[in-house]
Amino acid sequence: MSTALVWFRRDLRLNDNTAVHAALARHARVHAVFVFDRDILDALEDRQDRRVAFIHASVAELKARLEARGGGLHVEHGAARTVIPALASRLGVEVVHANRDYEPYARTRDDSVARALAAEGRQLALHKDQVIFETDELLTGQGTPYHVFTPYQRAWLARLRPEDLAPGPESPEWSRLAPGNPSMPSLEDLGFQAPEAAGHRLPSGESGAGNLWAEFRTRLSHYRDRRDYPALKGPSYLSVHLRFGTLSIRELVRHALQQGDEGAKTWLSELVWRDFYQMLLWHYPDTVDTAFQAKFRSLIWPNPPGHFEAWKEARTGYPIVDAALRQLNQTGYMHNRLRMIAASFLVKDLHVDWRLGERYFARQLLDYDLAANVGGWQWCASTGTDAQPWFRIFNPVTQSERFDPQGRFIRRYLPELASVPDKHIHAPWRQAGGPVARGEYPPPLVDHGAARATTLALFKALG
Repeated sequence: MSTALVWFRRDLRLNDNTAVHAALARHARVHAVFVFDRDILDALEDRQDRRVAFIHASVAELKARLEARGGGLHVEHGAARTVIPALASRLGVEVVHANRDYEPYARTRDDSVARALAAEGRQLALHKDQVIFETDELLTGQGTPYHVFTPYQRAWLARLRPEDLAPGPESPEWSRLAPGNPSMPSLEDLGFQAPEAAGHRLPSGESGAGNLWAEFRTRLSHYRDRRDYPALKGPSYLSVHLRFGTLSIRELVRHALQQGDEGAKTWLSELVWRDFYQMLLWHYPDTVDTAFQAKFRSLIWPNPPGHFEAWKEARTGYPIVDAALRQLNQTGYMHNRLRMIAASFLVKDLHVDWRLGERYFARQLLDYDLAANVGGWQWCASTGTDAQPWFRIFNPVTQSERFDPQGRFIRRYLPELASVPDKHIHAPWRQAGGPVARGEYPPPLVDHGAARATTLALFKALG
């Protein structure tokens, strides 16, 4: 009777989980484990980290779901690279099944675990689960990774087959599940506390993901028309569930293809972008802190004193940027269009190194995903793959006028501007006797026209 261990990481669900179903299909007895990895937790600065609370709640639900099927979950707290081999040895398992993670730390950790397991005659079996196509599955005709999204998307769609989206078995062998630990560590046991900010209240676990997904399906047809307007309920709000795997990417793609209207097609394109950035991170892990385009690696951002702090603290004097940072700081979420506006403003108006902004998002975002975040920041900084050309620079006022025309989003997060009329809400310094004149809201930190000229000169100097 062969015995296996399923190691949950960023796949906190039972439905359509590749590693879970592979283990149940191949082994007579299947244990399950989740590790609160000290190597990750010890690096976090905020003891009220929203992500830890979200993961903790999702793991608790996962544990309950396994127990309801007659099994259980070992919830461990330690360095995963040592916990997993030790647990595999104690349980006497032949194979540890897990779904592949493409981030540099995860690859190093998994290599370490694989070596430790092999030393005792055991195996680490990694499966594809969080993307549709991974690593080298989609390459150009020259056998190299795609660097431009549009041809990648064409290849992605052309390669797609029903088997790539096949769900897990209808009736898995749940009877093969083994019991786990009766209890799990509390947040306090992990050295954390429940967040006070509202952002952690996003529904967690597989049930929360299912409820959000069901609600978004009623709005999917309108996605293309509403997604760029932060005052509207346009996005799916599923990014955190995709990040932690409480929802299957295959289920989402199947539905988008089946629905097939313009809203679904636009959203499907966003899901393909996700695969694109994961593929790039796999092939180019150094782009986490190095410009993708070699010609921009010598670019030195001025980082003027106080600019980064004003941006973080929503004191730039540009309402759309400040409202975006208030949303992030208060909730752990920032609307996708605002992520582009805020990132572009930090780099090309305030002349702050994109890596500082990327790391701030890494600390604040509940749905933080390394591949997508690095890809997005390098896109805005014009240093990445398929990036916005360096000479195209968002004007924060016109972006605000276009995507929050009545200032509804701005007023929601900047109540000090509530009385500003629509014609001045995007540039309140133009209102005589208004909040800026009264000292209730800061004047613009920089002049956009002058800042734009400086940015162009920085790039032109590289030749």
